[in-house]
Amino acid sequence: MLGIILNCTTALPALSQCTISASPVSFGNYDVFANTTTTSTGSITYDCSSATLPFIIHLSKGNSLSYTPRTLKSGSDSLNYNLYLDAAGSQIWGDGTNSSTQYSSSNLTGTVTIYGIIPSRQNVKVGSYTDSITATINF
Repeated sequence: MLGIILNCTTALPALSQCTISASPVSFGNYDVFANTTTTSTGSITYDCSSATLPFIIHLSKGNSLSYTPRTLKSGSDSLNYNLYLDAAGSQIWGDGTNSSTQYSSSNLTGTVTIYGIIPSRQNVKVGSYTDSITATINF
């Protein structure tokens, strides 16, 4: 099984103005012989109805040193993947640095889809691969 746990936080002064929750991105089983990517979705739900400013939501790098690629880990083994703002996988969701994009909105409540993609044909051992990503609301 492959999955990403999403932890949610708010940065001050958002702490008293927003709530944020997430559903995980769960990829299921990965087939090392498949010629197609493995995809899944999760979501972030937010309510900043008492806030007065537009805000952004960042996703952390998780286990990785950079956003390209992020890595799922099983012990010392790694499986490359990434999280995107779009289903086509053209906008890596991060913090706006290193070719990543951040989600920004003036809609004070909503749900945003997280698109997860694992590239095909990675030679990895059988195991339970996970990553822990933190979603943060910033004003």
